[in-house]
Amino acid sequence: MGFAAREARLRPQFARLYPSLRAGQWELAAEIGSRILMWQLQQFGPVALGERLLPESHFEFRGGEPRPAEEAPRKSRVTDGDGLRRLV
Repeated sequence: MGFAAREARLRPQFARLYPSLRAGQWELAAEIGSRILMWQLQQFGPVALGERLLPESHFEFRGGEPRPAEEAPRKSRVTDGDGLRRLV
């Protein structure tokens, strides 16, 4: 069973926070995430990331696999321990 790629669009009220994105336009979430990371690196150098690169309060989503309401924390590397910040 196939599924559509995960897409996201920036909510208009948060457009000023993401100058490299166009509000209201559906795009692949992975591409938006890549652009946000590149913009942050160009502007500020390495940055501390929060729990999610695309917060649900700033973006709408469609497609992809739905996230379970509660799931075990994922780790970005096998070497991540409980005290390290994870990238999901």
